[in-house]
Amino acid sequence: MAEFHLVGSPEPFLLVKMNRGDSIYCESDAMVMKEQNLEVSGKLRGGLFQSFMRRFTTGESLFQQQIKASNGDGECLLSPNLDGDMQILDVGARQYILSDGAFVAATDNTQIKAKVQTNIGGALFGGSGGFVVMETGGQGQVCISGCGTLLELDISPEQGEMTVDNGHVVAWDASLQYNVGIPSAEGRGFMGNIVNSLTSGEGLVIKFRGQGKVIVCSRNRGSYLKWLSGALGTNSGSN
Repeated sequence: MAEFHLVGSPEPFLLVKMNRGDSIYCESDAMVMKEQNLEVSGKLRGGLFQSFMRRFTTGESLFQQQIKASNGDGECLLSPNLDGDMQILDVGARQYILSDGAFVAATDNTQIKAKVQTNIGGALFGGSGGFVVMETGGQGQVCISGCGTLLELDISPEQGEMTVDNGHVVAWDASLQYNVGIPSAEGRGFMGNIVNSLTSGEGLVIKFRGQGKVIVCSRNRGSYLKWLSGALGTNSGSN
């Protein structure tokens, strides 16, 4: 089986070591380098339906790259689109739900499946993929990325509910209960909370319960891209 390793600091590469016959799949623009024995091809991972579900609910590519060690052993380097950290997840006994844009690569015997949410709040507010979220399956390794530094938060029933800003959530245990909504405050009704969220700049939050972990990033990708777009626009306009 292919092996995943993170190399470099502070923003690592994903180094993939493959024996002849091994294969992985990754986002279409993730490859940085590959050795001669490896072949790259485009593939509708999981079939046409799952590929379209990923494309239109998370913005990920319709076609994913398959990298296969067809001619012998070899290595390749992968990286995410945005600057930030990566983490390798071992999936099998434990599965994960991934936020938009978190997926980088996975070993061939794992799956990234589109899953319809039964969570009404999540369906309405949709910050983690609208009516659909992405869930891992199978057994192997999955590499994820987030903007800034990644940190694991442990949740237990004794702690009660943990609230995390939606823009900082990268992935979480699929066994956790969760609800997506808006920050609430005492003395405000539903519409009052919406108005307060809009005027205060607070976004959506995810409330987690149960036993497991949530992986968060130190930078909000949406806010970062908005700031970057504004900064580039200001600079270009002043020239």
